[in-house]
Amino acid sequence: MYSVIDIESNGAGFRQESIIEIAVYKYDGHHIVDQFISLVNPESSITPFVQKLTKISPKMVITAPKFHEIAKRVVEITQNTTLVGHNIEFDYRMLRQEFKRLGYEFKINTLDTIPLAKKLIPTAESYSLGKLVKSLGIPLVDQHRASGDARATLELFKLLMIKDKNSEIIQQHHDEVNAKTYLNKIRDLTQDLPAEKGILYFQDTNGKIIFSDFVDDLNKSSKIIFNAKSKKWTSIQEKTEQVHYELTGNDILAKLMMRTKGIKKGESLPFGLYYKNGKYFTDKINNQLSVEPFLKFRSFTQGSKAVSFIQSRKVFEDPKKLADLLSISRENALWITTGRVLGEKSFLLFEKEKLSAYGFYELYTQIETLNKLSSIKIDIDFSTTDLQNDLKLGLLRGDFEIISLPQK
Repeated sequence: MYSVIDIESNGAGFRQESIIEIAVYKYDGHHIVDQFISLVNPESSITPFVQKLTKISPKMVITAPKFHEIAKRVVEITQNTTLVGHNIEFDYRMLRQEFKRLGYEFKINTLDTIPLAKKLIPTAESYSLGKLVKSLGIPLVDQHRASGDARATLELFKLLMIKDKNSEIIQQHHDEVNAKTYLNKIRDLTQDLPAEKGILYFQDTNGKIIFSDFVDDLNKSSKIIFNAKSKKWTSIQEKTEQVHYELTGNDILAKLMMRTKGIKKGESLPFGLYYKNGKYFTDKINNQLSVEPFLKFRSFTQGSKAVSFIQSRKVFEDPKKLADLLSISRENALWITTGRVLGEKSFLLFEKEKLSAYGFYELYTQIETLNKLSSIKIDIDFSTTDLQNDLKLGLLRGDFEIISLPQK
């Protein structure tokens, strides 16, 4: 049993997309036995490019059901089937994203008609859906609409099944894609990890954490670990059956969240920012031991970028102005900056010139007094001296909105 699918998205950034239309044809190898076609309200904007391509306007989807209203129907029609699509990786990812937003894990075996067509129709000039079906005489009505593309994909799949007389190639492709191999394990465990900063957790079958670390790119770092040849990773690679993560946002939030969880990661900052003879410059701290640097950096390149930034702003021609900006001595101040995800803000709370708490809140939340923070703040009971440089870098970049708070 197969469920042939096509999905149109709103064109938002990678992993931020939402479905605007879906079509699924349930096929038993002979006949269509069920079908589901619907516009979907993405609860967000549709890019002009997608509107022009699909002819789907915001007005058309405003009264359409939201994904949570059709989720049960999608599960019902795809249950106990193999999901088939032309570039199925996109459609499957879209479904996983939407279900994940609802707190549900959507898993299903898949088949992609592109690699099947390449094996069974090796002389085709193009394997894009439109050009391929046209060359095969398969009608494509309403191209770039879910129902039209899904129906054309179904007709293409029927033809591929006919060409694969003994079902050997389709079965082989199905087995390869869905087999419990190490490569498929890496694919399945990493495919939904975002390319963002966060804390990465590798867990065994029972959910026990066998490795955790803060990384700059969750997706890339997890793949590096799984593909590492060093013996120290072998046991982790073999035992890992689940990968989870927490988004952390900027470096300061990441370090605070890690420290709260008892994870501390060392960092080398061998370069410093200095001022001499009317000029700012970057040098190794070991070469300037008698002078305290304004800022410290991981690399000379990072320091050089900071120098260029400072030199472009006349206000810092007087180094005292820079020193004043970088001074962290604001009593009962709230430092507000970006959060971990869109629609969220984060804050650092300073009391008596010390960082005492941090937290997160939604954009519409109004924070006016310290009392308002009591229910959402996360108190800090560890030293934050190692954060001073990150705080100063944030001040230099203008990352924070700083407001003074009354006690009540």
